[in-house]
Amino acid sequence: MSSSSQTLSKLEALECHFTWDKETTRSQLLHRRVQLEDIGTDEGNFWLGSIYNLWGFVLYELGSSKDSHRYFRKATETLQRQRKEDEGPWLMVNYGNLAWLHHHLGEEAKSQDYLSKVEALKSKFPSPSQDELHPEIYAEKAWTLMKFGKDNQLLAADYFQRSFKMQPDMVQWQSSRVIALASAAKYWDTGLSDDLMQEIRTAREQDPENLYVAAVELKERGRKGESVKDEAETLGQKILLQPVSSYSGLKPLMRLYRRLGSLDEAIILTEEALERHPDERYLKRCSALCYKWKVLGFTADRSDQRTIERAIELHEEVIDLYPDSSLVKRIDLAHVQAKSSQGRTIAYQMFQDLLAGRDLDSEEKQLLYYNYARYLHFERQDRNESFRYYMKSAEIQKRSFYGKLSVKVLQKICERGRSRMCPEIRKFLEKLPHDDFE
Repeated sequence: MSSSSQTLSKLEALECHFTWDKETTRSQLLHRRVQLEDIGTDEGNFWLGSIYNLWGFVLYELGSSKDSHRYFRKATETLQRQRKEDEGPWLMVNYGNLAWLHHHLGEEAKSQDYLSKVEALKSKFPSPSQDELHPEIYAEKAWTLMKFGKDNQLLAADYFQRSFKMQPDMVQWQSSRVIALASAAKYWDTGLSDDLMQEIRTAREQDPENLYVAAVELKERGRKGESVKDEAETLGQKILLQPVSSYSGLKPLMRLYRRLGSLDEAIILTEEALERHPDERYLKRCSALCYKWKVLGFTADRSDQRTIERAIELHEEVIDLYPDSSLVKRIDLAHVQAKSSQGRTIAYQMFQDLLAGRDLDSEEKQLLYYNYARYLHFERQDRNESFRYYMKSAEIQKRSFYGKLSVKVLQKICERGRSRMCPEIRKFLEKLPHDDFE
């Protein structure tokens, strides 16, 4: 085997972001970058080194090798500073990333140097089990997979469990496991099992500073009918004192208030957070979401115009602040505009402009067609055209969450049997591949 082939073989055997990556589109990479930006870079974040590692990889995939190298080096420095040591098993993924980056840049001597560093760390810090990865690698792999969409969240939870069993003093790994499971559960038809609820309670007890876990636990207890309003109010005040982050616990707390029918409390909380941090785009995004829930939760009349106007204002700001991932925000704004007496024409034109876009991937098209179908059905009462857009969403392969939702809507239409289009819809459904029907 030639030297270059041996080097490539060693690189491919590494456990790092360059070997974990799934096939991703540019829009998915941009979405992942937005996720990382909204997590924040507070020094107290246990996962800060992992944030910089994934950020570096995303930047490389987006074509910015220089910035990628800068973030990989920030990951190295952060991990060393947080662990108060110059070397440890927590550097293996980072060194693997640097080995790959220098290889892609044609800097083979530097690549070889990092390959040697990985081998040295493996010898000095072997895994407790010969058949498994080092727990530090499992943990970072799990944390990364959590950002690769719902299909990887259960796998991430399994990796977290493996790492935690080998190193049970790392309570942050257990907390992240229950966050991954709770996130995956958003797509389940059933609630959380008693065993998972017990895991969440245990994680909250072992990691009391993790307010996200606390919010998840409260949300699930509220779902089960427990009285948690007072605890929610106390938790909300604690969250306000924390650095702004998508893992502060604010969003699951908002969802709890929504379930409790207390959207006004959620709006007050997000507005108070914005008063404290007026320039934080994540808080504007959370506030816009609360207002959207409020506006779309009932048929707005003239007395609600102030709420609608605030919702429109926030959504317009959020679109400007998230230029690389604004499709969902533009769709939300169109739905909100449709509730305004002055915005109905604007809403229709917004959807037409989105439908005319040519750079949407298959998942984005399913999302757009599903939402346009809902708009046609509920705002324009054009049910037949609405059904056609549900079909356009459902026929796209591979079906995403919204494609599957479209299938379910079409199935319900046929079950009711009230539409003249039922025979056409039944024929359409019969022709669809059934591999990913749920």
